[in-house]
Amino acid sequence: MKKIFILFFLLFGSFGCSSYLDIEPEATRDADKFFLAPRDYEQGLIASYDLLQTSYLSIWIGEIASDNSEAGGESPTDTEGLHQINTMQHGGQNNELRSLWRWMYAGITRTNYLFENQNNIEFTGKNLILAQNYFLRAYYYSELVKFFGDVPLIIDKRISLSEAASTKRTPATQVYAQIEADLKKAAETLPWVVSEKGRINKGMALSLLGKVQLYQGKFAESAATLEQVIAQGSYNLFPDVKTLFLLENEKNSESIFDIQYVGTQGGSFDCFQCLEGFVAPGFQGIRQYAGPLYSSGFSYNVPTKDLYNAFTQGDPRREASILDIEAFAAANKDVSYAKGYEHTGYFNNKYIKRANELGLPDNNLTSPLNHKVIRFADVLLMAAEAYNRTGNDVKALQYLNRVRARAKQSNISSSGNQLYEDILRERRWEFAGEGLRFFDLVRTGKAATTIKGFVKGKHELFPIPQVEIDLAGAGWAQNPGY
Repeated sequence: MKKIFILFFLLFGSFGCSSYLDIEPEATRDADKFFLAPRDYEQGLIASYDLLQTSYLSIWIGEIASDNSEAGGESPTDTEGLHQINTMQHGGQNNELRSLWRWMYAGITRTNYLFENQNNIEFTGKNLILAQNYFLRAYYYSELVKFFGDVPLIIDKRISLSEAASTKRTPATQVYAQIEADLKKAAETLPWVVSEKGRINKGMALSLLGKVQLYQGKFAESAATLEQVIAQGSYNLFPDVKTLFLLENEKNSESIFDIQYVGTQGGSFDCFQCLEGFVAPGFQGIRQYAGPLYSSGFSYNVPTKDLYNAFTQGDPRREASILDIEAFAAANKDVSYAKGYEHTGYFNNKYIKRANELGLPDNNLTSPLNHKVIRFADVLLMAAEAYNRTGNDVKALQYLNRVRARAKQSNISSSGNQLYEDILRERRWEFAGEGLRFFDLVRTGKAATTIKGFVKGKHELFPIPQVEIDLAGAGWAQNPGY
């Protein structure tokens, strides 16, 4: 999809990037004279999609805040906010958390702008546009509530500065209720199969719904929702876990919710939210690398030895997820590289810069790899967990062992709490490097005993950026402990 910009007031989502705000796009139209033709609604929807392309932060923080990764980079001041999160020393002054807050609210404002004008005209296909927009708003809010807990809930309208000053944080339970309502509306309308790559379908909506239900402890509801996705039969596990994340194998039967990226439009370090390419692979590449297969990068988000050793010997997911650079260099001639800050000897092999997967210069910013937000293996393991928590260990084992069989691992026959622990362990192996680990540890109550420096009652949530508290002027209390 081409990127379009509609210039209107983005409450909680204004950007500091001058190149984004100061260049007026060709054929810009006044916001009050928009949504007067079907094409306007399609363009408004594309604008709603656009903020998906900031998703790299969810991967980085979800790994670096956990026991899976170190922040890496060149030095402790190289993207300092990630290093603060890595050591559990983050507070209200954190650039990465502020970016995530602003970008998610920018996406929400765009979806609300469309909903604000949804009744202007009637035309064939409007219901599908609105259904996709419901999903997008739900996704942006699901990211916010996952990171920050109670957040201001604004729906179906833009608000003025005076209204902002009286807008309170909404309890997370109410935010989740809105997310569920939006996803159910989306799923009611969307088809299982869509013709255009990257468009939202029913499987995406139900999978995200099952996930947010699981995060709330609604295990019976989550199991029922995810079962719809499994039983429908559109999805299956890709047979080769080692090549699942290669560019050539994208859009396979395991892909449910992929954020689409392209490597053909270039990019700039001045405006990460403007990028059409995926930031993560270049930044997670091997520092000053020369040799076969890979390409040089910035050595961010480097896996820990603890993660590498956590895999069962012979599990192909270890090699698929983690590049052991010393072993690789020993097996290949003419390999050289530099050791970055917090060098562990390992790199994220799922999202890494490869020589045959480069985008346009600066190719550190323009990887064409997609971000796999939800894949079928996740649906199976979430369903296994939900079934186990409702006492249906037969179904839980069926779905757990289906994932293990793809990884050439023997069946598990445990039950009860031991099966629950087996499922959680399987999630670490299956989704290493994908940004799920921290949130899995938090929602299952295991973070305090697993993550060094984690303070129970504090670090389950991230702090609201202090500048956003100050700008809103609504008297928001900071999250506990910050």
